[in-house]
Amino acid sequence: MVERCQRLSQSVSFHRAVMALILVNAVAMGLETWPTLARTWGSLFAATHKAVQALFVLEMAVRITAHGRRPFAFFKSGWNVFDLAVVAVSWVPAAGSLATVARLARVLRVGRLLSGIPELRLIVGTMLRSISSMWHVLMLLGVLVFVFGVIGHHLFGEADPQHWGNLGRAAQTLFVVITLEGWVEIMRASAVATPWAWLYYLSFIVIAVFVVINLFIAVVINNLEKAKREEAAGPVHVTRQSLAQELHQLAQRLDDLERHEEREKERPWPA
Repeated sequence: MVERCQRLSQSVSFHRAVMALILVNAVAMGLETWPTLARTWGSLFAATHKAVQALFVLEMAVRITAHGRRPFAFFKSGWNVFDLAVVAVSWVPAAGSLATVARLARVLRVGRLLSGIPELRLIVGTMLRSISSMWHVLMLLGVLVFVFGVIGHHLFGEADPQHWGNLGRAAQTLFVVITLEGWVEIMRASAVATPWAWLYYLSFIVIAVFVVINLFIAVVINNLEKAKREEAAGPVHVTRQSLAQELHQLAQRLDDLERHEEREKERPWPA
């Protein structure tokens, strides 16, 4: 049973079937958002959700059983824990006060595409490992917002109190400027206080947007390249089970060579 589950869980057809199941679930949830279709095919959508839920449970059982006597090894992978959590939460009854949670759990099933596609796993892993590297960039951005916020309050606070009345409003305005949406109208209101308002906005955009934001991108790209190199290099450790299998294979080869050598010695020499 364990060997069958191992072969099944590692097969390409099993992986493709799971991906197809996730896509079917996503299509059913998308079609449910149309009221007309929901009224006409509501029973079919409900049956689809139940079937998908049951097949996901079967998939988890196969993957856990594949670990044999070490079922807890399944939880060593964060993606496995994510998949199991999504399947477990999907069993929340879609009734009463938990109805909203049940609907959200169904949507989370689509998120399993992240764990099923290696390229998406690589991107998500890169984003997670980049969080620790981004703290210094966030600190730099915070200092810039504080400095420019205080300066903007003193320059434009009286002329445009809605955007620069205090440090909180000034920081909110600067975050809007970072998005590069609607900052021209804000600059025109600030120009009432001083005609040099464009220099303030230009310097902030150059420093905060074109420098700091590019630092975020540089951190992510750097970690992505590291993740690709690590994946290409492969795991640097071997388990006891794999090492034992390799030693067993080497012992068999040595036995075959010894038997072959003995047969060669026993073979009579040509006259």
